Amino acid sequence: MSPVYDRVALIGLGLIASSMAHAMRRGGLAGEIVGTARSAETRRIAGEDGLCDRVTETAAEAVAGADLVVLCVPVGAMGAVAEEIGPHLASGATLTDVGSVKRAVVEAVAPHVPEGVHFIPAHPLAGTEHSGPRSGFAELFENRWCLILPAEGADPAAVARLRALWEAMGAHVDEMAVDRHDLVLAVTSHAPHLIAYTMVGVADDLRRVTEGEVIKYSAAGFRDFTRIAASDPTMWRDVFLTNKDATLEILGRFTEELFALQRAIRTGDGDMLFDYFTRTRAIRRGIVEAGQDTDAPDFGRVKVVGGAPAASVADASPSEAGPADASGEGASGPRAARAG
Repeated sequence: MSPVYDRVALIGLGLIASSMAHAMRRGGLAGEIVGTARSAETRRIAGEDGLCDRVTETAAEAVAGADLVVLCVPVGAMGAVAEEIGPHLASGATLTDVGSVKRAVVEAVAPHVPEGVHFIPAHPLAGTEHSGPRSGFAELFENRWCLILPAEGADPAAVARLRALWEAMGAHVDEMAVDRHDLVLAVTSHAPHLIAYTMVGVADDLRRVTEGEVIKYSAAGFRDFTRIAASDPTMWRDVFLTNKDATLEILGRFTEELFALQRAIRTGDGDMLFDYFTRTRAIRRGIVEAGQDTDAPDFGRVKVVGGAPAASVADASPSEAGPADASGEGASGPRAARAG
């Protein structure tokens, strides 16, 4: 396949950026891949592993001559990075990001985008709990959604080109308004992550009382909470602080629902519990039918390879994330196993 872009600059070399590098290299989607990260250790690893064709010390150096620049840093750092690279962006280039929050990113980045540069925010809904330049893999985006959020009046050709890149990396692509994105992701990603962090925090308190029984006898549901709660702390701190309104709105609704369930349990209202669980079970079925997860009994945690089980990690938003959410530059994160 011929390259979609001649030179792609990845600013931040965590899970999403390293996965993009692997996917672009696999498909021949970029003539050259240039990367940079704030951490010297991350840059060293990326250089030694050949993750990028070139690794630069500064973001300004990385974006020189690039026709696509991807901000893969924590949401809270995007404004400062945009200010740094703005004067060095090539005319006609596209500037995009992979952040889990969009309104805050637009407000932080847009003022630093020079005339003649196309700023098109994006968010790949894919990730694992791992971070760092060795955590990425080319298949991360396959059959996952990537949301593109072009502003009114955005150049159609630039939008189509960015869409083509994400589709070539295996993603389904849709367009969405910025504020709608932040509300939807508060429901599907941000609030669930905060609930997971809380539940694991409660268990950590209980662990001191139960002498390790919470860890030793953890069931599948709790293990799923711990996987989510293992996500990059910097990224998720920034997500909650920059999408606070939508997240607090959903948490308020969650609290109301929790009180209703608490009341049903206290009063022995089995009918209410059964009806509620039946309704929520249907949502899970819808996710499986949409191809966004598997109905395998192990939820894809174990994948049989050559007759032997191989460990596998279920997808998390980075964005889920994740950051990537999407950016996690920590150099120590293990390479994520492929989801089944």
